[in-house]
Amino acid sequence: MTTVQTAPAPSMRLRELVFGAACAAALRAAARLGVADALDDSPRAVEDLAAAVKTEPQPLRRLLRALSCHGVFAEQPDGTFAHTDMSRLLREDDPHSLRAITLWCTEPWTWDAWPKLDEAVRTGRNVVEDLYGKEFFTYLNEDAPESADVFNRAMTTSSVQSARDVARFLDLSGASSVADIGGGQGHVVASLLEKYPSLQGTLLDLPRVVENADARLRAGGALADRVRIVPGDCRTAVPVKADVYIIKNILEWDDDSTARTLRNVIEAGGPGTRVVVIENLVDDTPSMRFSTAMDLLLLLNVGGAKHTTESMVGRLTGAGLVIDDVRPVNPYLHAFDCTVPDHRAG
Repeated sequence: MTTVQTAPAPSMRLRELVFGAACAAALRAAARLGVADALDDSPRAVEDLAAAVKTEPQPLRRLLRALSCHGVFAEQPDGTFAHTDMSRLLREDDPHSLRAITLWCTEPWTWDAWPKLDEAVRTGRNVVEDLYGKEFFTYLNEDAPESADVFNRAMTTSSVQSARDVARFLDLSGASSVADIGGGQGHVVASLLEKYPSLQGTLLDLPRVVENADARLRAGGALADRVRIVPGDCRTAVPVKADVYIIKNILEWDDDSTARTLRNVIEAGGPGTRVVVIENLVDDTPSMRFSTAMDLLLLLNVGGAKHTTESMVGRLTGAGLVIDDVRPVNPYLHAFDCTVPDHRAG
């Protein structure tokens, strides 16, 4: 006899959704306690896990039971708990680890900001400046350095993972130089230089970011002789000449900042230059629940937004780029492959 799984009734589903904060808090607790790291390939008794992570057994059982309802850990018939594909992603050493992202999305400031979402929706402005009296990243760096560190680790982890996908996806066989604009620590440009041994690269980002560039790109690194590291703000200027410019996951500011960045890249590259813009999209069905949530978080902290395909196309064509192709890089990212037109032609 088989049991047919039916969708929960609307009243039950809504009850589950309004307790979304409990699920987020449980994931944060498990990540901070290191429960996933303490659990290996064999199921383990709660008492053993509690001793390993220094908690009381009964509250830990309650935490694990709540998470197992969502497929994070699995309770066995004998009362032990085992890993699932999701819980393994909370391990620090998993190659696809989402532990840093889990912590970043549940940092203390988020619990201050989420209750003010109605205010952000009414005004279209971020709420962080009213909460803390300063811009978001200024607040992080000056008043919440631990949270800033979590942010940096989350962005690094995410960038390392997606850089491999971007390098696999992009065909730069006809190019001699590539510039990663707002490229963080340079994981994308490093992956591309490894893929194409004759390629020259440039990394442009804020001074405090490029100070911590990927070790492969810094003096003495394996790729150092093929890369130039340029400290700067792409919204102000792009003093870099290249055959191909990559702009990944940074066009989420206000419209003016986005327009200035694109204008600076177009002016730096000139006619015929290839510009590849890579973004999460809020109308990308496989990742919509995650990307729409991140979109709301961007509204709360910096007043920014994730793009739809239509809004991204509008920004790019509005800046004067010709879009040659739009394709998924992976389930979370889309690439808009563009060219700077030669207005003298025709």
